[in-house]
Amino acid sequence: MYESRDFSAMPILADALQDAGCEDGAVLDHCRDPHGVHVRGCWVVDLVLGKS
Repeated sequence: MYESRDFSAMPILADALQDAGCEDGAVLDHCRDPHGVHVRGCWVVDLVLGKS
């Protein structure tokens, strides 16, 4: 997702994070927002990848 800049899998990322125990509503809502614009540097993707 990060390298290809194809963020269409953000809802799947939300599901995976939730399955792994994530309960942060801001993270899950951001990933699932159908009107959200996701770009390289997206705070959720950077958080998952450990980027600052």
